[in-house]
Amino acid sequence: MIDNIISKNMQDIIKQYNTELDAIIEWFRNEISSLRTGRATPALVEDIEVDQYETKTPLKHIASISTPDARTIYIQPWDKSAMEGIIRAIEHSSLQLSPVGDTNAVRITLPPLTEERRRDLVKILNTKTEDARVRSRVRRDEILKKIQNSEKAKEIGEDDKFRAKDDVQKQVDAFNTVLEDVRARKEKEIMEV
Repeated sequence: MIDNIISKNMQDIIKQYNTELDAIIEWFRNEISSLRTGRATPALVEDIEVDQYETKTPLKHIASISTPDARTIYIQPWDKSAMEGIIRAIEHSSLQLSPVGDTNAVRITLPPLTEERRRDLVKILNTKTEDARVRSRVRRDEILKKIQNSEKAKEIGEDDKFRAKDDVQKQVDAFNTVLEDVRARKEKEIMEV
């Protein structure tokens, strides 16, 4: 909790930083949701861009996506004329999936992941984790610079500066704990056979 002794300006800066860290965690969760685990999930395909009416549209906006079992994704477009575009978009995505279309829906059967592919996915996960850490460090450095400048401008005292820096460090530590927890859970999902 932010110390009440710190000036209102510093409290606002620290609260803003906390909000930004929450946004980075949310960004990270969205980024890793499309990493394929051994299970079928709508998140795997829902953001694939489909050409429809000369516009790129996310799949989740033009179709119902479900998973009837652990290895199958079932995509039922609301407009049947979108079927070909959906199939093409999935085939050209980086997911390396083979969709099968019938008159009403597109079905994707996920092959089991190889050990090599699992390791590759963990490397991608670790890269995205490091991206999130870099984003938080960049923002932390900006916040620390604001705190330093506030002290130089005599807006806050030296004690306030140190308290504010301590609060920022506590937020960074909490952020890293949450980030590592999310990363570890996703790695476990990926490596689960």
